[in-house]
Amino acid sequence: MIEISLTRLTLAFIPVAITLVILLRWSMAAGNATWAVFRMVVQLLLVGYLLTAIFGAESSWIILLVLTVMILASSWIALGPVKEHRRSLFLYALVAILCGGGLTLLVITQGVLNLDPWFRPQYVIPLAGMAFANAMTAVSLAAERLLAELGHEESWDAAKNTAFQAATIPVINSLFAVGLVSLPGMMTGQILAGVSPLIAVRYQIVVMSMIFASAGISVAIFLSLARRNLAEVRTSL
Repeated sequence: MIEISLTRLTLAFIPVAITLVILLRWSMAAGNATWAVFRMVVQLLLVGYLLTAIFGAESSWIILLVLTVMILASSWIALGPVKEHRRSLFLYALVAILCGGGLTLLVITQGVLNLDPWFRPQYVIPLAGMAFANAMTAVSLAAERLLAELGHEESWDAAKNTAFQAATIPVINSLFAVGLVSLPGMMTGQILAGVSPLIAVRYQIVVMSMIFASAGISVAIFLSLARRNLAEVRTSL
């Protein structure tokens, strides 16, 4: 794998700088974009050092702690579009992401990959990030659309079906596009690292299956649990 020196890394910011100049000249949010780029760099550098420490520790308790933080954070962030109902729906989002994302992660890491030990951080943490992040996005879309449909006086079943369809559109589109429109990140990274494309494809099939299942199961659980809170939600809309 080609190692990127810090000097060559700075070259990646040349097109970034051009884009920022365009934003500035066109009187757009150049400040916000600049802050976003800066945060991206800082956050990724910090994550790099943190993951290096975690990988070196090889402790199951540390991995469980990281997974717990991921689940709690994703459950809270998922309800960002419906902040006024965040506290009443948080437990539902937490259970949904834990079950949907956790189940798929368990099947992939312990069934497909058969990790030994089970908590190998080089596999568990990246895969958990994909599973929980996609479950989070799907639950977020479902929550926003569910409350919007209920606000339009739709029946529960109609609102639920619309919310489920809206939440799964991005992941279904990604299934259609993979290999034709885009080469996903994991597959691209493995190919760049010298892995056979045939092996990289197998890993990507596993990842896409995990993403689809974690999103679908999490949304289904969230919508099923949220129905118990229907009266309170309707009253507050």
